[in-house]
Amino acid sequence: MSSKVDVLLGLQWGDEGKGKIVDVLTPHYDVIARFQGGPNAGHTLEFNNIKHVLHTIPSGIFHPGKKNIVGNGVVIDPVILKKEIDALVKMGVDINAQLYVSRKAHIILPTHCALDMASEADKGKKKIGSTLKGIGPTYMDKTGRNGLRVGDLFISNFQERYNSLKAKHERILEQYDFEYDISEKEALWHEGVELLKKLRIIDSEHYVNREMNAGKRVLAEGAQGSLLDIDFGSYPFVTSSNTISAGACTGLGVAPNKIGDVIGIFKAYCTRVGSGPFPTELHDADGDLMRKEGNEFGATTGRPRRCGWIDLPALKYAIMINGVTQLNMTKADVLSVFDEIKVCTHYEYEGNRIDYLPYDINSDDLSPVYITVPGWKKDLTNLHDEENFPVELSSYITLLENELQVPITVVSVGPNRNQTILRKPIHA
Repeated sequence: MSSKVDVLLGLQWGDEGKGKIVDVLTPHYDVIARFQGGPNAGHTLEFNNIKHVLHTIPSGIFHPGKKNIVGNGVVIDPVILKKEIDALVKMGVDINAQLYVSRKAHIILPTHCALDMASEADKGKKKIGSTLKGIGPTYMDKTGRNGLRVGDLFISNFQERYNSLKAKHERILEQYDFEYDISEKEALWHEGVELLKKLRIIDSEHYVNREMNAGKRVLAEGAQGSLLDIDFGSYPFVTSSNTISAGACTGLGVAPNKIGDVIGIFKAYCTRVGSGPFPTELHDADGDLMRKEGNEFGATTGRPRRCGWIDLPALKYAIMINGVTQLNMTKADVLSVFDEIKVCTHYEYEGNRIDYLPYDINSDDLSPVYITVPGWKKDLTNLHDEENFPVELSSYITLLENELQVPITVVSVGPNRNQTILRKPIHA
C-alpha cells in the first residue's frame, strides 16, 4: 500500500531545532529527504555528549539502515559537502549505503560565493543578513536557466560549461568595488566534485515515489523557517527557496495529494539571525538572558541571534500556509529562568488591533500586544515524562494549543536526543 510523505519544517525564522527533532523521529521512518536550501542550514544534533552540525546532509544520517536523500530543491557546495562527509566517515557512518543525491540538485560554484559577498557588501546598511554561502546567486542561476546540476558533472563538456558560467560571474563581479580570490576555494571545489561524483547519484523524484509506492515511510526535512520563505516570508529579508510545505512537492517531485502529516517546529520563544523585522524582539536584559540561556548563536555563521517572546500571530500565519497538523515545541528549558513569560497575542497596526501577519511587518506602525503568564522556575532538563511538568509549563502548553488550534505532540527540554518528551505516540 502506498504511503504519504510527512513534512517537518520550521515555523519561525529558522533555528527552531529541526535537526534534533528529525534525529528523534528517524527511527519511525525509512527515508529522510532534504527538499530545499543549502549549506546556509545548520541542523544541530546532540547525543552521546557529542554535538554535530549538518549543513547539507539530512539529519537522519546517524541512524544505520536509513536512507538519506539530498533532493533536487537543494543547492550543494561540494567543498562543504566533502567536509561533512569526511567528518561522518570518521565517525563510522556508512555514506555509501546511507546517502543519496539528486541528479537535479544545483551546484554552488566558488564564484557564486564571491557574488554573494560582493552583493551583500554593496548593500551597506541595507544588507539582508545573508550567510554568504552563495545560496541566492545559485538559485538566481537556477531560475535564470543557466545553472549547473549534479547530473551535469557526468557530461563530456562539463568543464566548458563551468568555465562559461564562471566567466559570466566574473563579468558581473567587475561591476562591484570588491576584491576576491577564489583560487584556493576553486582547488578545494574540484576535490569536492570528485567526491560528489562517487556518491549514489539518483533520479530522486522516481526514487522517492517508488519508496512510497512500496509502503516505505518518508520524512521530508525542511531548512530555514517558514517566515524566511521567498514568497511568504518577511520579504526581502528572506532566503531564496520555498521553505514551506509546498516546497516539499517541488523540492522532491512529490504530488500535493501525497503529503501526509505536516509537523511544525517552533521555539517556546522567538529568535532571528541577521537583518529583517522581528516584532517581539527584546533589546533589554530579558533578551540578553534568553540569548545566554539558549546559547543563541548561529550554527552556520556563529552570529548572535536576536531574541524575543513568542509571536502567536506569526505562528498562526505559518500554521495556515503550511497546513500544520501537529506542533513540536523546542527549548522550553530556556524559559525556566524567567519569573514571568510574555506571549504576543495581537499586533497594534495602523490604529487597529489585529491577530494576523500583515503585508508589511517592517512598518514602524506595528507593535506587539502581550499577555503575561507565570514562569515555571524549575529545571526541565532532567524530565522524562509529561506527568512531572510544572503546572505553569502545562498551562503554557494549553494556552498555545487553544490559541493555535493544533496539538503540541513533542516538547524538547534540552539539546540532547534523550531530552525529548513525546506527549502522543508517533504514528509514523
